[in-house]
Amino acid sequence: MNIDIAPELTFFVLLAKLGSLSATARELGITPPAVTKRLMLMEQRLGVRLVNRTTRRLSLTSEGESYLAQATQILGSIRDMEESVSSSRGTPKGLLRINATPGFGRTHIAPLVSRFAHLHEEVEVQLQLTDRPIGLVEEAYDLAIRFGELPDSRLGARKLMSNRRFLCASPTYLKQAGHPQTPAELHHHRCILHRQNDDVYGTWRLEKGRKEELVKVRGAVSSNDGDVVLNWALDGHGILVRSEWDLNKYLESGRLQIVLPAYTLPAADLYVYYLSRRQQPAKVRAFIDFLVEEFK
Repeated sequence: MNIDIAPELTFFVLLAKLGSLSATARELGITPPAVTKRLMLMEQRLGVRLVNRTTRRLSLTSEGESYLAQATQILGSIRDMEESVSSSRGTPKGLLRINATPGFGRTHIAPLVSRFAHLHEEVEVQLQLTDRPIGLVEEAYDLAIRFGELPDSRLGARKLMSNRRFLCASPTYLKQAGHPQTPAELHHHRCILHRQNDDVYGTWRLEKGRKEELVKVRGAVSSNDGDVVLNWALDGHGILVRSEWDLNKYLESGRLQIVLPAYTLPAADLYVYYLSRRQQPAKVRAFIDFLVEEFK
């Protein structure tokens, strides 16, 4: 058959992961009708229905579940085969797929990728920026750069940077609403909520010594974009949880102030995650070492 099967397997694994024709189209940079046509051609070629289509989401048929399981296994075997061959060479070479979050990836990781690509011209780097949780195995990424720990025992990790988080607000807001003295007083304040992945929405965890307090907060504005919520804090909309990586310049200039400085919040340390392998491909080892050195 005149078919390049690996892209079809990768396409179906992504479709199953996202569960949406439109989301798959956005991820691939094509139109939803093009995704629909590609899926129909696959089903026609196989002679079975792989997906049940509804108005909102997709669900896999039993044949689709079987196809997904075997596609994931085949793609993993292909990657293992290629990496075992490329690892035997000392020179980094081949496709390196990296995932990072949009804001941090755009401002900090993209320039590092640019410098790395100049140093290693035989490596083809693909940088994908996504807010949603990703699966390195299922989506065939080599590396993911994320704040906080990923709950996947199949992955290895190296810490790139410590990154504490603080409560902060603008002087304008604090002058109007006052400085809270205890976590309980946050109930009476406007808070800016950052929706992130599977975090418990609207619940902040603060610690002082060995005492931990969970505080349910509310606010008039919320977003899943970190830059947006930070700008709202600068505009005086309320109290925000943000990491020191983002806050330093605003604290130094006085545009933001720390709230409840005696309390600590869970850290958001920066990690690079990778597939645990006995022998890492040269391209992966080179990029991890490059990141570690850059973040010193």
